[in-house]
Amino acid sequence: MVRNNWNFTANPFEGTLTPGSFYCGKSQEEAIARLEWICEERQRFAIVAGVEGVGKSHLSTMALRRFSGLGAEAVLLSLRGMPEGEWLQFLIERLPLDHASRCEPITNWQKLENRLRENRLMERPSVILVDDIDQAPADTVSGIERLVHSAEPRFSWTTVVGTATTSSLSNIPESLRKQAALRILLEPWDSDDVRAFLSDSIQRVGGDPTIIPSATADTITRFSSGLPRLVSRLTHLSLAAAAGDGLRHLDSSTVERVWRELYPVDEYSDPLTRTDAGHSRRLERPAGRVRAVRKLFE
Repeated sequence: MVRNNWNFTANPFEGTLTPGSFYCGKSQEEAIARLEWICEERQRFAIVAGVEGVGKSHLSTMALRRFSGLGAEAVLLSLRGMPEGEWLQFLIERLPLDHASRCEPITNWQKLENRLRENRLMERPSVILVDDIDQAPADTVSGIERLVHSAEPRFSWTTVVGTATTSSLSNIPESLRKQAALRILLEPWDSDDVRAFLSDSIQRVGGDPTIIPSATADTITRFSSGLPRLVSRLTHLSLAAAAGDGLRHLDSSTVERVWRELYPVDEYSDPLTRTDAGHSRRLERPAGRVRAVRKLFE
């Protein structure tokens, strides 16, 4: 519905973590610049922190490309849901080892050490991006600590970058947190970032960015709190609702209506879903317009 109604060649707000859909807002630009400094200065450890939905994982995919552009051998490993005892095997699988090295009858840790030593001798930095380090099993944390703490020359050109949710930073051992050369806080987008993101995303798929006026973009910012994940989700569903209503532009009332369906105002368990503090009861909505939106979620 969204693609056909708005003449898009693809879904501009599909929420995938591809580099092509990455928007570099002010906070992302600053974070990437600091991560590049970490790599260039061969610092051993850094943490990127932010609230849920602020785009830490998407930033990691883009940082992977930036590190490679700096001549580093960079790999990305997601630790959310990682079973105990399997992180090292997953890491080895992501390293560009030749067949002989991969099949060598030694432990995975020895394979990792050999690769890091080889990169060091070639003066090629090694960067290990660890997404959701705050969700890592105990053996994974121990392995990362060994990489970060070790004074052995083979690890001197190795950098570990971990991402974590701000509220879960305490899950990372204090001894490891203290090793961070930088702790980078990823902030939500402001209104300017959201407007630019919406415009760029729509133009990327051949659409007309004027279908989302500035006032509507500000409404999206207000309800989503500038969190990239919520911005994309809310905009996609709002465009679908506007298409169902036969609108030529996305207006603020449609955005608010969709938001109320996603997060009713009487549900205050999550502070990110709060909209206007003055609301004490669920808003009354015209039945006809609500039914059109509800069909989107069935």
